[in-house]
Amino acid sequence: MRCIGWTRLALVSAVVLLLLPAVKAAGPEKTAPGKKPSAPKSSAKDDKDEEYYELFRTLADVIDQVERNYVTPVDRKELLEAAIQGVLQKLDPYSNYIPPEKIDRFRTELESKFGGVGIQVTMENGHLKVISPIVGSPAYRAGVIAGDEIVEIEGKPVRGMSLDDAIRLMKGPPGTSVTFKVLHPGQRKPVTITVTREIVRLETVLGVRRDDQDRWEYFIDPEHGIAYIRLTAFGPETARDLRQVLSQLTKDPRFRALILDLRFNPGGLLSAAVRICDMFLPEGKIVSVKDRHGRERVWRAKGPGTFKHFPMVVLVNRYSASASEIVSACLQDHGRALIVGERTWGKGSVQNVIQLQGGRSALKLTTAAYFRPSGKNIHRHPGAKPSDTWGVMPDKGYRLRMSDAELRALVRHRRQVDIVRPHTKPAAVKKEPAGKPSEAKADGEEQNQDANKQDKPKQSKPKQGKNEQGKKDSGQTAQDETKPDAETKFVDRHLQKAIEYLIQQLQKQSATAKKS
Repeated sequence: MRCIGWTRLALVSAVVLLLLPAVKAAGPEKTAPGKKPSAPKSSAKDDKDEEYYELFRTLADVIDQVERNYVTPVDRKELLEAAIQGVLQKLDPYSNYIPPEKIDRFRTELESKFGGVGIQVTMENGHLKVISPIVGSPAYRAGVIAGDEIVEIEGKPVRGMSLDDAIRLMKGPPGTSVTFKVLHPGQRKPVTITVTREIVRLETVLGVRRDDQDRWEYFIDPEHGIAYIRLTAFGPETARDLRQVLSQLTKDPRFRALILDLRFNPGGLLSAAVRICDMFLPEGKIVSVKDRHGRERVWRAKGPGTFKHFPMVVLVNRYSASASEIVSACLQDHGRALIVGERTWGKGSVQNVIQLQGGRSALKLTTAAYFRPSGKNIHRHPGAKPSDTWGVMPDKGYRLRMSDAELRALVRHRRQVDIVRPHTKPAAVKKEPAGKPSEAKADGEEQNQDANKQDKPKQSKPKQGKNEQGKKDSGQTAQDETKPDAETKFVDRHLQKAIEYLIQQLQKQSATAKKS
């Protein structure tokens, strides 16, 4: 008799432990004194349990056989993780297992913050180039600028490193220091910079352009008082930051109208989307969520702190998903904003993030579906047709589909705008004290996760770079991105249409005011 493999034994033991409570709960059948006990009757549930048990044993046998007899050695961990992925592949594209080696990157995307020096980097022909420092980060304060080349990290030459390895060396716990050598554009000798890592928070609320102090400017049409705000994700601090910007704008006597840009925004926290909708609505339903049992939860606007009395446009495109669709659908259904652009992605499902292995890995599991205030469906189910109801459709007369070339040009234009450019010579290198990490926490509600990027058409994606924290960025190479004249060549048809509409609304308001 051969020995049962470790993997099979562990799996079968787990099944026995799962089935044992059901057996114990049933207990032995009681019989009257002197009467022989009758043979136990098999139930449909018992048959089902036996079937599950046999399937688990089969799975254990398969893994055991592969591990011991496959033509080349296979790592047991890889087999078990593949089994987990196989289970989730039977569900939907948004239910995923996040293994330990990817958990840090996942948390960065979820929380919009990470421990590091604060730069966006890309690898170009073996050279590690800085796309842009993050405003306020340790690298920004130390004088790192767009176009810099990092040639050495912690005494190790970057040449020959992978991008992920370089990022891994720069990341680290807040309060720890890292030393790297930087070659500024036009200089021959690199400078040595030592900075203390901090919690770096990624900006999710952006404007039109940066001023000479690297602060965002929000007026896209100062003559007519039209402001522009772009949300890149729905993180823990997005609603708070947006409220601060809106409070600043509404105190400005020039402010008369708003454009909220959600294009390419893949979503984020459901709670952030709800709070943002609440900013623009005095009352009414924001969104409803239903689980597998039909139980419904409804979020409604609360009224206090509402920003109103100005016309508003929301820009969306085919990559606006999840929380972006909650906001655009809500404001459209209530007539609070005009929707301009393209039909949205169609992700109307809610994912819970469940910690596994004591937080070393996680399960992102779809647990509910959400519906717009009108009750209409948002989710694009498999096999859905263009004529079916899903996503958020722009208002009549304002649906403008961009070509793939236009989308790529828009992404390049945005990268140009987002770059923090040097105003003077690089600042003197200073060693900064460790900053106090911001304690940004997500609400304990269901969390909407990003629409999977691998599901998006590749032809509309430009060349990829990476942030220091390991998140991919769309854009050109560092050299191309630092050319300031490129941003003036792109014509944004969505934005033009939005401005034209708002000018018309403002003119109507002025005409009505004169008559009254």
